[in-house]
Amino acid sequence: MRKIADIMTKDCVTVTADENLYQAALKMREHDIGFMPVVDGKKLIGVLTDRDLVIRGYADKHSGSTSVMEVLSDDVQTVSPNLSVDEAVTLMASMQIRRLPVVEDGELKGIVALGDLAVRQIFVNEAGDALSGISEHEHRESAWTH
Repeated sequence: MRKIADIMTKDCVTVTADENLYQAALKMREHDIGFMPVVDGKKLIGVLTDRDLVIRGYADKHSGSTSVMEVLSDDVQTVSPNLSVDEAVTLMASMQIRRLPVVEDGELKGIVALGDLAVRQIFVNEAGDALSGISEHEHRESAWTH
């Protein structure tokens, strides 16, 4: 049985609590990503998404010099590197999330994303099922807002 540690991205681009929204946005652009763990040393303290930057950052009239701590998401679902891929897929589908920080003893070890499952052709059907479940949920939500 494959474990998350076998497929996770280990060399994650991160941001620290000392950095500001502008610096985080530059890192996202430079690395073409929309999700970054916020760390203190190796300890995960939250995550920052491109959506966080827009909705809780700039749309709330925070300047680019605002600390990432003002807009990060700190109620983050994490998983252990020893979790099975099957369990991670089930969790991602049930919680409607696309990325999971992998944490051990409070320290960030990596990130696993639905794309990791598909790109590595591991459990492609399960990744597709999870993405399908997330997309259906997002479609229902957007239908409610229109």
